[in-house]
Formats: sequence, structure tokens, C-alpha cells
Amino acid sequence: MSARVICSIFALSQGLSVDLRIVVLMKLFLFPKREQSKNLFVQRARTGAALRFPLLRQAMLSVVIETRNDEEGLARTLAALVGGAVEGVVREVIVCDGGSTDQTHRVAEHAGCHFIAEGGITAAIRQAKGEWLLLLESGARPSEGWTESVVEHVAGSALPARLSRARGSRVPFWTRIFSPRRALAEGLVITRRQATALSVHAHTGEAMARGLAPRRLDAEIRVAPN
Repeated sequence: MSARVICSIFALSQGLSVDLRIVVLMKLFLFPKREQSKNLFVQRARTGAALRFPLLRQAMLSVVIETRNDEEGLARTLAALVGGAVEGVVREVIVCDGGSTDQTHRVAEHAGCHFIAEGGITAAIRQAKGEWLLLLESGARPSEGWTESVVEHVAGSALPARLSRARGSRVPFWTRIFSPRRALAEGLVITRRQATALSVHAHTGEAMARGLAPRRLDAEIRVAPN
């Protein structure tokens, strides 16, 4: 299935309910089959065909999503990654499950994600193939065009970064004062090497992001609901 067809069908799904949109995503197979997806990315990286970014080899990301009993949130996040997968920026998605009893594993597996039920983020980092990771909360949705800022960042820096909150996701002043800030709410772009070092003492993405002072990128993200 061509990138144009994928984008067209997905655009049509925007007006559907969440449940129907999940079905559309499953039929599209966000990462059709792991081997097909791998071959597609390798072929594009070799030929440069249909790629917007000349530094794609360096920019290919392993996306890591931690979740628990949030099948709909996971589906929304995967939907937002379709564009990055089509462009070849997203190499793989690894879902770290914290003991879900809903259909989270089915959403992940049918979308072609790597599903990790044990070992948490440490296991995900160990399994990741990309030199750069994008850590996301389940339910977070990078906005259209997010890949450009991320690719530009990883091409010229080794420091961690985060996305900027989309206007509709900005937290009111009093909420910011009285509610604890989630360090991973805007995602975290980080090298696999640095993530590996941090994971020795930080066993979740939230713990890993806490204490860092990542650069803020222009790319926007709709954060996951509390």
C-alpha cells in the first residue's frame, strides 16, 4: 500500500469514532508486518526514495510508549505516528505494558508494535534499534509536522529535547500551581546511549525525564489527559 493511499484513508478516518478509527488503523497496519516494515524502511534509506529528510539514517527513531489499561490512548498515539512512519522517520514503536487487563496488547500487536510485558523501559531501551529514542506517554499525540523539528535536532545535537505543548493542551495557571507537573508530558527525545545510562537508576520514562533540562523544540504535541 502506497504512502499516498495510507494518508488518504487515514484522513478519511478522522471523522470516525475512536473505536472505528482503531479498526482503520489495524487494517492499515501502521507497521504492516514487522519484516515488511523493516524492509520498507531499509529500502527507503538506501534509495532515498519518498524521503523528505537527507539525514534519515541518523534520524530514524525508536518510539517507546509506556502504558497500562489505556487501549484508546495508545491507539490515538499510534494514529499520530502514522505520518512519521510514512516519512521513514519512525523506525519502530515499542510498547511497554505495566500489566494491562484491557485490549492494549491487541492494539499494539495488530499495529505491528513490539510489545514488552516484562522488564519495562529498561528492556525497551535494550531492544531499540534506533540511535535516538522518542519517549511518549500513552495518549500523547505529536501534531502534524512534528518530524521536521525532531530530525533537525538529532542531526545537530546530542542533547535531550522535548516537544512544545499545543495550544489546546496548555494547562491553566492555577492548575500548574497546584498539580504536579508530569516530566514526560511533552515527550522526550534522547539518545539511546544516554537513556541506557539513566535507566540504571530510573526505571520509568517519567523518572528518566525528571531532572533533565531538555531543549524545547518547535514541534507541538497534544499531551495525554491526566
